[in-house]
Amino acid sequence: MAIALLTVYVVWGSTYLGIRVVVAEAPPLLAMGTRFAMAGVLLGLLLMLRGGWRRLLVTRRQLLSCAFLGLMLPLLGNGVVSIAEQDVPSGIAALLVATTPLTITVFRALARDRPSRWTVLGVLVGFAGVGFLVLAGRGSTDAEIPLGPTLLVLVAATCWGFGSWMQPRLELPEDPFVMTSWEMLAGGLMTVATGAVLGERLDLASYSTKAWVAWAYLIVFGSMVAFTAYVWVLGRAPISLVATYAYVNPVVAVFLGALLLDEPVTVAILVG
Repeated sequence: MAIALLTVYVVWGSTYLGIRVVVAEAPPLLAMGTRFAMAGVLLGLLLMLRGGWRRLLVTRRQLLSCAFLGLMLPLLGNGVVSIAEQDVPSGIAALLVATTPLTITVFRALARDRPSRWTVLGVLVGFAGVGFLVLAGRGSTDAEIPLGPTLLVLVAATCWGFGSWMQPRLELPEDPFVMTSWEMLAGGLMTVATGAVLGERLDLASYSTKAWVAWAYLIVFGSMVAFTAYVWVLGRAPISLVATYAYVNPVVAVFLGALLLDEPVTVAILVG
């Protein structure tokens, strides 16, 4: 379990950089949709090679549950973040996603699953950091944080938190790898369909090698490895522990964004 959580901590922190590189050239929803759909297909093929095609069989109710999680996480979570990252630096996007533990805590409270005092204190401090980041960053001339994309990231974090909170309450395949494969495939197809409806179009010949490498990295490491690890941990650890990834990812994202993309690291970002 520790290895899976560490994978989510580190690898997902790097995916914000990968998303930023991809959406600088490619339409965000089509790029992320094909990422998840491809990852779902590849993972499914690996499962078939190891256990035969029957391993992927699921009930109608289980498939609908996977589709719901695909809507909440790949589409409304990651897909919306990718739209925002056209205007928001990758490190700041990761910091804003740190509101996810707060939304999960709110959902737990509404369901009368009372979190501990330390959990509540922790998420409130984290939320205060995000609030400071947004308010101080908007007054900074060297790292202006646009309000619209900022709100998009916060909406995405809320959807991701709701989907994560709902997962243990749904009827899903017992095999977490099968569940992840169907979830990524369903979420990827819905994201592609949404992008197409919104008028996004792919121009494969125009994308640089850097964008293709980043897209491939998101498929293999961001989706097949880290997303599978996240779904697996969600079913085996307290959600308050799993949600701590949102506080570790920004450290990785801010560091990589500054190192590789020359994204500014201001006092507001450090404090936030």
